[in-house]
Amino acid sequence: MKKSSIIKIAVILLALVAVVVCATTVHTSVETIACATCEGAGVDCADCAGSGQVPVPSNYYATFVSLLPPIIAIVLALVTKEVYSSLFIGIALAGLFSANFNPVTAMDNLLETGLIGAVSGTAGIFIFLVVLGILVALVNKAGGSAAFGAWAEKHIKTRTGAMLATFVLGVLIFIDDYFNCLTVGSVMTPVADRHKISRAKLAYLIDATAAPVCMIAPVSSWAAAVASYAEEGQGISLFIQAIPYNFYSLLTFVFIIAICLMKFDFGPMKLHEFNAITKGDLFTSGDRVEETEEVVVSKGKVIDLVLPIVVLIIVCVLALLYVGGYYGTDIWGGTDNAGNFIGAFGNTDATFGLPWGALIVLVLTIAYFMCRRLITFKEAMECVPKGFIAMVPAITILTFATALKNVNGLLGYATYVENLLASAGALANLLPAVIFIVACILAFATGTSWGTFGILIPIVTVIFEAGDPLLIIGMSACLAGAVCGDHCSPISDTTIMSSAGAKCNHLNHVSTQLPYAITVAAVSFVSYIIAGYVQNWMIALPIAAVLMVATLFVIKAVTKKEVEA
Repeated sequence: MKKSSIIKIAVILLALVAVVVCATTVHTSVETIACATCEGAGVDCADCAGSGQVPVPSNYYATFVSLLPPIIAIVLALVTKEVYSSLFIGIALAGLFSANFNPVTAMDNLLETGLIGAVSGTAGIFIFLVVLGILVALVNKAGGSAAFGAWAEKHIKTRTGAMLATFVLGVLIFIDDYFNCLTVGSVMTPVADRHKISRAKLAYLIDATAAPVCMIAPVSSWAAAVASYAEEGQGISLFIQAIPYNFYSLLTFVFIIAICLMKFDFGPMKLHEFNAITKGDLFTSGDRVEETEEVVVSKGKVIDLVLPIVVLIIVCVLALLYVGGYYGTDIWGGTDNAGNFIGAFGNTDATFGLPWGALIVLVLTIAYFMCRRLITFKEAMECVPKGFIAMVPAITILTFATALKNVNGLLGYATYVENLLASAGALANLLPAVIFIVACILAFATGTSWGTFGILIPIVTVIFEAGDPLLIIGMSACLAGAVCGDHCSPISDTTIMSSAGAKCNHLNHVSTQLPYAITVAAVSFVSYIIAGYVQNWMIALPIAAVLMVATLFVIKAVTKKEVEA
């Protein structure tokens, strides 16, 4: 697309927003909200004068306008193929809407709530990403990656084998999606390159086994987050009972295995794979991350790659338990979870526990490689800036995406979605399918799974009575929809991490992944309709799997006819 066309489309979109906002008199039905200063406690507070309530901050609070900034950012990113400016425009619009177009207040919201809040709120994840980048640089320098590549070249003979190996490794690393994305990416990129698997396909395989596997693993940072949002004592129990109904996550695995064995692709991915196989072009378009020549150390062995990863998993699990108070007093001063494995995971904080564990492993890895005489101390220190530089694009996008979520929160999108769902309460058996769609839209627009099920889980537990089978199905639909929307969204942190892990152009990853994710989502939606009436996962899940495979056979047949025509 020509640059002039891009500019025109961007201007048209922004003009459309201005027309929508100016032409409609938006008045929220929500007049007041709980005071943030005293958290609605009604104490002697200067902001609310002890009432516990303050007026809504914006004329557009809890209206459809609250979803416009992220939607516009996503559309601009997909059209212009430029993610940084698109996200910033979304942040700016959210700032203007939240400030009723007062430029000074809008700038305050953009900086304080948005960018500064994003950096301070996700600093722990930034540290974790940088440490992972350094660990990858160390393993490469020590020859662990080269040794694994040689092993893989000997044992993995086909493209299908390489793709399935990526899938299996992704499933095995279930503790956290960030850790999953970057670890699988660093390990499997050389293998995928040797078998001419496009970076877009590799990014999809990584992304499709990151959040989905965490969403069905009871011992993961995601399970802990879900537990924290449900009523006390119900979280982990509801999470485990919902696993068989988590159609999107489970059908994504069926989808991956099927397309690998059936050896076909569709949508934009088909072109990327064609170019990779026939031309050796792994990127097709966009930025091309050329690999620097790897220093192969003759002493490097596969264990030099495997051991740091295994130790990282073990230490990160122990760190998450420590932060959650498993060994006694937690970092918040509580002692309720001492010796309680489930409780500690439900109380943990991944943004603190993961960097806590990663820093320990970094020191151990450096000591291990030096003892093995694979690298010197000076070479180890040279890997520090290399690891940081490798993570700069991901950190930048993550900062902007988080800032957009923060500023957009001032518009009360959570309240808007809550009201939207409440109005659908009369649909009874169809409600799980409705919850799935709402969760998809919300996660896609905001780029956050955790924020989505944080909003919807309390609503689901209120809509359905305890003991009602629809409570479990509705909970699962909420979690599955959150993962689906997150999986599709270009402003999702997991999508960003998958692009970084595969060293793939971010928008190439998004555009090639969308048709695949939407296909699985469509089958999942139908499956939730069936589950709402059947209310037995042993019947609904096999039907869903059959529908998924049948859908792929139909798509393959249709695409084959198009090629022949």
